[in-house]
Amino acid sequence: MSQPKVWLITGTSSGFGRAVTEHVLANGGIVVATLRKPEAIADLAAKYDSSRLLVLKLDVKNPEEIKSVFAKVKETYGRLDVVYNNAGYAVLAEAEATPVDTARDMFEVNFWGLINVSKEALRFFREVNKPGVGGWLLNASSMAGIAGLPAMSFYSASKYAVEGFSEAVSKELKPEWNIKVGVIAFGNFHTNAVQGIVDKDIPSLPAYEGGVVTSMRSAFDPNGGKSPKKAARELYNITVNPKSPSRVRLLLGDDTIGLAKGQLKQLQEDIDVSEPITDLWP
Repeated sequence: MSQPKVWLITGTSSGFGRAVTEHVLANGGIVVATLRKPEAIADLAAKYDSSRLLVLKLDVKNPEEIKSVFAKVKETYGRLDVVYNNAGYAVLAEAEATPVDTARDMFEVNFWGLINVSKEALRFFREVNKPGVGGWLLNASSMAGIAGLPAMSFYSASKYAVEGFSEAVSKELKPEWNIKVGVIAFGNFHTNAVQGIVDKDIPSLPAYEGGVVTSMRSAFDPNGGKSPKKAARELYNITVNPKSPSRVRLLLGDDTIGLAKGQLKQLQEDIDVSEPITDLWP
């Protein structure tokens, strides 16, 4: 009988992180749940003992805390099968109105936090796990990483960066390491992330009032979206399916699919315009 997989998940306080944690546990897996405030999942900690659930404090902006978490995983379980980079947040405001320190902080979480966790994960899969065992690195992206969204310019940029990094790093890994990379582009799901976007309440500049930014602000519904439990199931299925390729890019939500199709159409139009002029250059 195969051993249960050991997962490390960031940002497990709620939303996708909480949903994936619950789904893995319900299916017999082991979870190292990391978050800034461990008390937020005290109910889960009371339900499962440390052989199934290890709750650790982690701010992904702190590289030393990241290293400490991976060291604790090695000490406790001696192996690691899946790392799910879930921690992140968004702000809803046009680029001009977004304070620089706010945009930088979001990149520290959404991009650099993910980068530092990913690097530790790759090292662990290669050097701590038995040779050839490898592991899964799952990185949370967004529909905003497929097509830039108005009023979410910096968030879109952070997710484009996640997409680019994940694709490139998947091509750098040697096949014999058996390390697989998944990128998950989420659409609108009913999580606290939407409420968090609304709660930021960065005022627009007067010049933008009545435009697409105003429309985007009014479109956000904290109570809308699909259940994150369905997304959790699909993430889990990637890791247990022996036919999953070494690189997976999953688009979740009909809104994400629709946006991607529109982006494909736009890309083809850009190619059609650009291709004829390439002959004009020596």
